[in-house]
Amino acid sequence: MPRLIPAYFEVEFDFYTDMLKEEFDKLGSESEDPIGQYIKLAKARGETKETDPVLLELLIALHRKIDELSAYIKQEVKEYEKLGFKSEITGVGFEYFQIKDDILKKGEKYYGRMSLPVFPPRVVGVIFTAESENLAKIMLMHQKDTQDYNAFIMARERAIIREMKGKNG
Repeated sequence: MPRLIPAYFEVEFDFYTDMLKEEFDKLGSESEDPIGQYIKLAKARGETKETDPVLLELLIALHRKIDELSAYIKQEVKEYEKLGFKSEITGVGFEYFQIKDDILKKGEKYYGRMSLPVFPPRVVGVIFTAESENLAKIMLMHQKDTQDYNAFIMARERAIIREMKGKNG
């Protein structure tokens, strides 16, 4: 059994298909929106050396939020494929996650969307296989999503350690 950290957020998933693989690919390219691409190029050219990285991230998040509001006002709804299953993730590890309900079929391959509680919050695509009825092994995530997922796990571990120190201290 892998080491899992308690964490609670939603995941939707269904059996893996080529159509769902397309959605996975699109979700990865969405993280490379125009402002993200522009900032990446500016960093490569060294134009952001004098810029506070936290301020830059906040500015990017604000820009994306304005884009979301604009889409909402124009009634442009982001459509995702309908997935057959929904559960709550109850534990996370660097290559695994556990769900609350025993609904996975061992050995089956799935595509899922996690509502990862990071800043800025976003939907993360993941391809995984079932190790048991409630344990999933992550097979594929986009690079940025993997970095944010791993950072989330480390932040949860630090919070749990602080909580334990507080109880013992």
